[in-house]
Amino acid sequence: MFFAAAAALALVSCSVKAPEGTALFDFFKYDGADDFYAQNPLPGDDYVYNPILAGWYSDPSICTNGEGDYFLISSTFCYFPGVPLFHSRDLVNWEQIGNILDRPEHLPHLDGQRISGGIYAPDITYNPANKTYYMITTDVAGGNFYVKTQDPWGDWSDPIYVPVVEGIDPSFFFDDNGKAYIVSNDDAPDHKPEYNGHRTIRCVEFDVANDCTVGERKIIVNKGTRPENNPYWIEGPHIYKIDGQYYLMCAEGGTNFGEWHSEVVFKGESPFGPFVSYEGNPILTQVGLDENRPNRVDCAGHADLVKDGNGQWWAVFLADRPYRDNFENIGRETHMLPVTWTEDKWPVILPAGESVPMIVRHEGVKRGDKLTFGNFSLEDEFDSPVLGDPWMTLRSPAKDRYSLTDKPGYLELICSEDKATEAHTPAYVAHRLHHHKFSATTRMYFSPSQESEAAGLLLFKDERHQYSFMVSKDNISVKKVEFEIVVEQGKRPRFEEVNAELGSAALGKYRFVDLKITSDAETFSFWYAINGKKWQLLAEGVDASFLTSASAGGFTGTLIGPYAVK
Repeated sequence: MFFAAAAALALVSCSVKAPEGTALFDFFKYDGADDFYAQNPLPGDDYVYNPILAGWYSDPSICTNGEGDYFLISSTFCYFPGVPLFHSRDLVNWEQIGNILDRPEHLPHLDGQRISGGIYAPDITYNPANKTYYMITTDVAGGNFYVKTQDPWGDWSDPIYVPVVEGIDPSFFFDDNGKAYIVSNDDAPDHKPEYNGHRTIRCVEFDVANDCTVGERKIIVNKGTRPENNPYWIEGPHIYKIDGQYYLMCAEGGTNFGEWHSEVVFKGESPFGPFVSYEGNPILTQVGLDENRPNRVDCAGHADLVKDGNGQWWAVFLADRPYRDNFENIGRETHMLPVTWTEDKWPVILPAGESVPMIVRHEGVKRGDKLTFGNFSLEDEFDSPVLGDPWMTLRSPAKDRYSLTDKPGYLELICSEDKATEAHTPAYVAHRLHHHKFSATTRMYFSPSQESEAAGLLLFKDERHQYSFMVSKDNISVKKVEFEIVVEQGKRPRFEEVNAELGSAALGKYRFVDLKITSDAETFSFWYAINGKKWQLLAEGVDASFLTSASAGGFTGTLIGPYAVK
C-alpha cells in the first residue's frame, strides 16, 4: 500500500512542470508549537487561551446584533484584502467568514504606501434601528470612510468618505433615541500641541438617512485622562450607553514597548459630554509590572466592549506577547477578558497590578475543534479557485501575479519585477505567523530560465526587513534583506538594499523542492529536500529579532508565504 502511494506520487510529480517564468506551489502547511500551550493544557471544555486570535490581529473591534451573533475585526494596514471579519455565536469559537474590504475600489490608495500605512483601527458597529452593520476606518493616504451592509456574510458597500471627520480611529455610536455619532482622535486644539502626543477626542452627529455628518464637530476630551500630567496619544475612542449613562473609552499612552499603553474610561451626560475621567484609570494596563514575569503579556490597550446573552460584558483588546525582552515576531494580538463593574458603575477590564491571564473561562460554553488560539495547524492544498480568507497580498489583489486556475491544485506565481522591498505589489502571497515556535512547509516546482528569476518562501516584516529562502537558476540560498543609509556630500540620504547570504547550496537537476522554515522563537532555521528525499539544513541560528517591531518598528507582525521575483 505504501509503495503504491509513493509510486503514484512520483508519477504525479514527474508530470508536473512549471511554465517558464513561473513557480508552482503544491501546498502550504503550518504547525504552531508554543511552549505555554504545550505545557498548560486547558482544564475544561469552557476554557480558552489568550490571545483568542493568535498572531497579528491588532486594533480589535467587536459588535453584536443582539440575536446571538458576534462579529470581530482588526487592522490590516497595506495588505489586501483589508479587515478580516470573524463570526462567533458564543465568543469562544471564532471563524473567519471573509474580509470586509475585498474589492480594489475599497482600497484605492494603498499603492506607494509603506507597510505600516493603509488601514488603521477599523470599528464595527451594528445599528438596530435599520438593521445595518457599519465598518468605519482610516486610510492614511485617503482619509476616513465607512462601508455598510445588512448581510455580513455578503458584500459590503463601496466606500463612503466623511471628510469632516479628520484624524484617525473613527467609530460609530448609535443611540437608542435614533440619533447617531462619529467619534475619533484628532490634533490638539487649533493644531497647536502643547507637547508631543497632545491629542483630542472629537465627536460629530451623523445623519443615518443621508449618510453624512451634520452640525459642528466638537472636542469632548482634550489631552486625555489627568490632563495636568500631559497624557499622550489618546486614541481608539468608543462610546457606549449603558443603563442610561454614556461612557467614552479610549486607548492612551502609545502602543510600543517602553511606553504607557493603557485603556481609560470617562462618563458623560451625552455623546458630547461633558465627560469626567474615572479616578481609578487606567482600567487596563501592564505598565509597571515586572518585565521578568513568566508568560509576559505587554502593551495592553485599544479595547472594545460587547455584552453577551447572559448580560456579562467582555472586552477585546490588543497586546504583545514577547518571547524575550521586547522581541516578538507575531505582532499585536487580540485578547479577551470579562469586565467587572465598580459599585459606582465604572467598568474595569483588569485590576491594577494584575497580569493579563493566558487562560480564561467562559462558563457554560463548549470549545470546538476549529481553534484560533493555542497550538494549531493549518494546511492549504490550493484546490480552491480562490485564495482562502487568511491569505493576503500587498496593496492590491495581485491577480496578474498569481493564479489558482491555470494549474488547478497549485498556486502559480509569476516571477515579477516588482520586489517585496518596494511599495508596490510583488508576487507574494502572505500568511500570518501565529506562534513564536512554528514549522512552515511548502513544495515548489520551478525551473528558472533566466539568472534573474527566483522563487521560494519569504519572511516579511516590512520593505526593509526580510529573510528570503529562494531557488534560482544555479542554487538555493537564504538571504537577509535589509537596507543601509547612504550619505553622500551634497545629496539627500538614501536607503540602499543590502543582501547578506546566510547559506547556499547547488541543487543540480530536480523535479521539485520542498522548503521548510522552523523557529524556536529566538532563531529561524531553513531546510530543503530534493524530490521528497531527506531534509537538509541550509541555515540555522538566524536571528529572529531582526524581524521584530523592536528592531524594525512598524505596526504589523511578520508574515510568511510563497514569493517569486525577477
